[in-house]
Amino acid sequence: MMGDEAAPKGPQNRELYALLNLSPEASDEEIRKAYRQWAQVYHPDKSPSPLMKEVAEENFKRICEAYEILSDETKRLIYDLYGMEGLASGLELGPRLSKAEEIKEELERIKRREEEAKKMAHFMPSGSIVFNLSLPSFLDGDGIMRGMVMASQVQSQLSKDDAIAIAGNLAANQRSGGGIGTAILRRQLSPVSSIEFVASTGLQSLIGMQTTRQLSIHSTATINISKSLSDGSINLTNTWTRQLSETSSGNIELALGMRSGITVGWKKRDENVSAGADLKIETGGLGASARYTRKLSSKSHGRIVGRIGSNALEIEVGGGRKISEFSTLRMMYTIGIKGIFWKLELHRGGQKLIVPVLLSAYISPVFATGAFIVPTSLYFLLKKFLVKPYMQKREKRKALENMEKTYGKVREARASAEKAQQLLQNVATRKKNRQAETGGLIVTKALYGDAKAIEKRHEHLGEEVDSGVIDVTVPMNFLVSDSGELKLHEGVKKSGIMGFCDPCPDQPKQLYVAYTYNSRTFEAIVGDFEELVLPQAGQ
Repeated sequence: MMGDEAAPKGPQNRELYALLNLSPEASDEEIRKAYRQWAQVYHPDKSPSPLMKEVAEENFKRICEAYEILSDETKRLIYDLYGMEGLASGLELGPRLSKAEEIKEELERIKRREEEAKKMAHFMPSGSIVFNLSLPSFLDGDGIMRGMVMASQVQSQLSKDDAIAIAGNLAANQRSGGGIGTAILRRQLSPVSSIEFVASTGLQSLIGMQTTRQLSIHSTATINISKSLSDGSINLTNTWTRQLSETSSGNIELALGMRSGITVGWKKRDENVSAGADLKIETGGLGASARYTRKLSSKSHGRIVGRIGSNALEIEVGGGRKISEFSTLRMMYTIGIKGIFWKLELHRGGQKLIVPVLLSAYISPVFATGAFIVPTSLYFLLKKFLVKPYMQKREKRKALENMEKTYGKVREARASAEKAQQLLQNVATRKKNRQAETGGLIVTKALYGDAKAIEKRHEHLGEEVDSGVIDVTVPMNFLVSDSGELKLHEGVKKSGIMGFCDPCPDQPKQLYVAYTYNSRTFEAIVGDFEELVLPQAGQ
């Protein structure tokens, strides 16, 4: 019987069934019978030596835990649906959780409560720092710094429905500076609506209120009203947002007040592309912008931005690269009516560091071309000769560290499996002798592990078993029933069977069995999740 690695069907929570060698559809009587069989072997009182008694106690505890869960109807249902995570989440709440739908709803409720608790327990900071540098000013002896802008916000969840945010903005240039402090109190009125109260002081003192409501599954409306405390002016903004497709949305914003206008926008975002466009018409002028970002690889992206309006005409091109799990570095080149710029951006979590560098206030074709080609060429040279070799070296080092960790875990698992097999040895030998007397089923060799190593087992006869394979002859003989039959169930990963282990994590695995039946020799190979029944039909 030949079998390839088969994917498991249905839920993946099968470890406890493997431990007792049970089918996921096992009856209560089959569970009790399996428990008694394993408990008799691993009961600590039956272990002769102190060392083996400790091993027996550990395995006996695992068997008892498996029986406690699988013999309880509610706990078993929770385990089948959500595994040990579901049981650890507090779902064993009584008889009212009798249906899969009820258990699913309860687990989702508990997860939401835990997520909310995490939010309430932590502040969520975000902020940005912008350093405006000027090369022409530096060459003229006026200093390189043109100005600086800092913005920071800290948000905290006060309760399930209430949150507060404190924000501050500070701007300074060569001649002047100022700042704004803002406080925002947000309350969730219902699952589809919320309200915010805003107060600002500083260069722009105002009070305001904003309310948001989800009109339908695809549409949201926001109304914002604010009053300036300095000149008494009132501004009203209405925004409507609609989901156009799974990956795109559109919005219309109408503003009434000192600067009345209308803005129409569109955004699209999927796994590889992020794009957007805005058209704004307001008192005193109009403007439009478009942006497009495309994922080039798992760690890098390219970006292009264009702006046009009454006081803006520029194009920005560049790209970025993820340099760590939470950090991204981006380099942009900008050319427009304000001059030629380089812009360096560092994004880490909710923090941003942005450094625009004015290279020239005048547009010269030669200088503009050089300002684009020089950093681009430098980037590719550094990437090829410095960054890429460094990243490859670091990834290789991490791979070696992971291999060492995996090897250590596999070594521990092998040792535990070998000790478990020692406790099975006496019973397995008695069963083997009993089968020999009647010409029944005897497993002469059983190997479990790397599928490629199993397929090439005949090339290594007489040699030490491959490191990706474990000998499981003893537990296989133990699993032979008194009637001379052996069954491993479909959909249950074999590494969870007592006396087995996973000798090659993340690799396809097979089980090879050589056995005799009625004085004849046979072989069988099955995938990790496939059913094995011995002897096979017709033997």
